[in-house]
Amino acid sequence: MRRRLRETPLSLGLNMSLETTPAPKAETAPLSAAMRAKIERNRQRALMLRQARLATRPYPSAGEGSSRVKAPPKVIDTGGGFFLEEEEEEEGTVKKIVHPPGPVLEFDYLICDECGKEFMDSYLMNHFDLATCDNCRDVENKHKLITRTEAKQEYLLKDCDLDKREPVLRFILKKNPHNAQWGDMKLYLKLQVIKRSLEIWGSEEALEEAKESRQDNREKMKQKKFDKKVKELRRAIRSSTWKKDTSIHHHEYGAEEQIDEDMYKKICTTCGHELTYEKM
Repeated sequence: MRRRLRETPLSLGLNMSLETTPAPKAETAPLSAAMRAKIERNRQRALMLRQARLATRPYPSAGEGSSRVKAPPKVIDTGGGFFLEEEEEEEGTVKKIVHPPGPVLEFDYLICDECGKEFMDSYLMNHFDLATCDNCRDVENKHKLITRTEAKQEYLLKDCDLDKREPVLRFILKKNPHNAQWGDMKLYLKLQVIKRSLEIWGSEEALEEAKESRQDNREKMKQKKFDKKVKELRRAIRSSTWKKDTSIHHHEYGAEEQIDEDMYKKICTTCGHELTYEKM
C-alpha cells in the first residue's frame, strides 16, 4: 500500500498558525467549545472540497487504455487537520527486471621481462609502466630510484629531456627526508634514466667523454677563480703596506761650477737636481 499526504485548507491554516504562534508549553490548556466548533467547520469544509475535486477528476473509460478501471483512492481522516489517501496498486503494473548474467572474462596477464612468468599487478607496472613482477624487482641496483638532481648530474640530462621528450619519464613523489617543509622529491627509475641518456648521447663511451670534458672544464673554472682570488689578495696586501712619502725634501747641493763668466750651477747630491744661477 502507498500513502500520499495531501494538504487541505484546514492543514494550511494549521501550518500557518503553527509558524506564527510560539511553541506550546509542556502543559496546554483544554480547547474551548468555540475553538472545537471552528476546527470541525474547517474539517467539514475541507472534506466537501475534497469530494468535489474527486467528482470532477477525469477517469479513463473502459475502452480506453487498460481494460481495468482504477478505483478512486480511499480517504482516511487522521483527526489532525489533514487526510491520507490510500491507492491500491494494480497487480502486474510493475514488472521485475531480470538482467542476464554477464560474460565470463579472462584476466589479461602480463609477462615479466626478467623471469618470463605471468603476473597481474606489480609496483613497477603501476608507477613506471615497466613489465616486471615484484619478485624480480632489484631495489638496490637495476630498479633503484634516483632523484632528479642525480639524473641530471650523473647522466647529463636536461629538464627538457625529462619533462618534454617523448615518452615523458614517469616518477613518484616523496617527502624530502632532510626537511619536511621543503618541496617533494621526484624519484625516477634508474633503468629508464640510463635508457634516456643513451638515446641522447648514443653510447656509454660518448657519455663518459662528455662527463670527462665537463669535469675538465669544471676544474679549469675552479683554477681561474682561485688565481683571481690570489691576485686580488696580493693587490690588497700591496695597497695596505705601501705608504706615500709626504715629507719635504731638502736639496743638498755640492760644489758650484762656473758655466760662463757670470753663470754658475749646483747639483743636489740626493736627487740630482741642477740649480743654475747668475752672480752679479
